[in-house]
Formats: sequence, structure tokens, C-alpha cells
Amino acid sequence: MRVGKVLLSGLAVAAGGVAALYRTRLQTAASIRKVARSEDGYGIYAMDVTYDYDIDRIERRGYKDSAGYVRAVLAESLPFVPVHIDVPSFGCSALQIQTVDGMWLTGRNYDFRRDTSMMLVHCTPKHGYESIAFAALDNIGVVNPTESLKKRLACLTAPFICLDGINSQGVTVSVLTLDSEPTVQHTGKPMLSTSLVMRLVLDRAATTDEAVELLGHYDMLALMGRDYHFFISDATGKAVTVEYDCNTPERTMTVTPINVITNFYIMYGQDVYLSEEAQKYGHGYDRFETILDILCREDGAYSRNTVWDCLQQSSQLPKPDDITSNTQWSVVYDHANLSADVVQRRHWEETHHFVVG
Repeated sequence: MRVGKVLLSGLAVAAGGVAALYRTRLQTAASIRKVARSEDGYGIYAMDVTYDYDIDRIERRGYKDSAGYVRAVLAESLPFVPVHIDVPSFGCSALQIQTVDGMWLTGRNYDFRRDTSMMLVHCTPKHGYESIAFAALDNIGVVNPTESLKKRLACLTAPFICLDGINSQGVTVSVLTLDSEPTVQHTGKPMLSTSLVMRLVLDRAATTDEAVELLGHYDMLALMGRDYHFFISDATGKAVTVEYDCNTPERTMTVTPINVITNFYIMYGQDVYLSEEAQKYGHGYDRFETILDILCREDGAYSRNTVWDCLQQSSQLPKPDDITSNTQWSVVYDHANLSADVVQRRHWEETHHFVVG
């Protein structure tokens, strides 16, 4: 009898712990709302992340590959709930300019073959900076997250699959794919995966330099059989691309000051065309030149329209055999006003405005 009471008491404590664990997760799931939906059913949604996630806890769980990262993310965001997620492969373009009235703006196209709904992820971590970022819901198998509780719960993983964003300090970060062999560093530092870079920078970096310093404390693990680089910019106008040199065995982290980037190693520049090993350096040089031509033509007399022109001219139509085609969203981040103006899938006439805070 006494053993039974102890058992029941233990179960009650466990149930209470699970209930407490999921209270804020359910609040987060309940916050999901539709912002806009296109005629084909894909839409823009938004959520406020109120549960207390811990990116250090994800790192401490340890992972050595994509499957391990997924398990670590699910253990953090959805303990005890079976959900499948993928890690994306994609192509993109990104740039930063200063307008004639002194405003720093960063533009970014997210390109991916499969159509997807997108989620604005608003995070207010207890020990970090507030931010907004965008995640592709195709990576968790969701088109309309408001259809069911199961789909809402699946979106709790969204903070860890974001692809670009801006924080309350005016730092932006975007991830872009490369064609080289995936980076896997083994120097003894803690492991950091591609997708977790977004969350680390947005939560903890107040400047581009701080973001670079943060990345230097980790070994990089590129996910899903792809390689990647990162475009980071801040409110002072400092923009860099962080890459992991495919010509060194240790995949040395390299930082290049640059304000335009697509899907090739900027550290090797013209080698994309001139080297016999050009394929490993990446692709998208045509989009890079398109953006540079626009900037050169305007000769420093930049405006917000300049960024939109660059994004529109470098956007991509669907190509069934090209994984880095089909622009899913285009966004202009305003570093001073801490805002994001977003266009979904080349519907340039319809812009949606979001603000940090």
C-alpha cells in the first residue's frame, strides 16, 4: 500500500513536471496566427516564442550529423512528442547598402525549389536579445500550421530552423548554400550546426564583430550533405561573409568584408570561373553580377528601392531540376528601425511589415 502511494505520488510529480514543461510551449503554439495566404494555399504565419529554450543545452546533448542535430532540437522544443523535421538545402542572394539619407539596409532572397509557407519567429529569450526571423515550414512538413494542434506543436521547432533574421541590436544574419564538400571541423571545440548559427547570432551578438567572435568558439558542422556560408551585417554598416575554406583540411574559418554575396566562395572570387576546380567554389555568379551592375549604375545614390530592385532582378523562377531556384521570399531588413519588409514568392506588389518588439 505504501509502495503504491509512493508510485502514485511519483507519477503525479512527473505529470506535474510535464504539464509545467508544456504550459509555455502550448502558449507559444496558441500564438500562431495567419498573416497572409496566397491562392495556392501557402502563406505567411507568425508566432511568439515564450517557452524557455536553451541553445547551450542543445549543444551539450551532442550531435555529429544531421540526424543527431534533429534529435537534439526535438528534445529541446518537443520533449516526448514524435515529430519529423528536415534541415534545408537552398540558394540565395544577400546584400547591404547605405541609402543617401544614411540608413543601413540588408536585403535577402531565399531560394528553394519546393514551395513553402513561411513563419515569422519572434523570440524574447531571458538571457539574450529579442529578434524576428523567418523559417520555411516545408522543413517540418507543414503548409498551414493553424489546421491542427499537431501542426502547431511541430512549429515549436521553428526557432532552430530559421534562415535569416534581425535582432534588437540591429544585427542581421543569413545562411546561403555552397557546392563544396560539407564542413565538418574537429578541433575539440563544441559543435555548432548550420541552423543553430542563426539562433546563436540573433540571441547573443550585438555587432558583426561579436557574431564572428562567437562563431570562432565552435567547430562547424554543415547539415544535410550541403556546405554553407553566412552573411552577417550590423547597424554600423559592417558586413562580412563567414566561410570555411574548402581548400584546407581543417576547413579554416575565414571572414571576408563584403556587401554582396550569392552561392559561391567570396574568398575565391573569380576562381568560380577561372579555376579548373570551379564547381566546388559554388554558383550564382550571374546573380552576383546582376546586383553589382545595379549598384554600379546608381553610383552610391542608393534608396530603399535600390535594395528591392536588386532582389527583384536577382530573384529566380521555379526550375524543377534546380534545388536553388524559385525565390520563396524576399526581405529588406532596416537596421535602425529594427524592421523587416517581406514579399512572398515574387508578389512584389504585396509587402508585409514586421518590427522587433
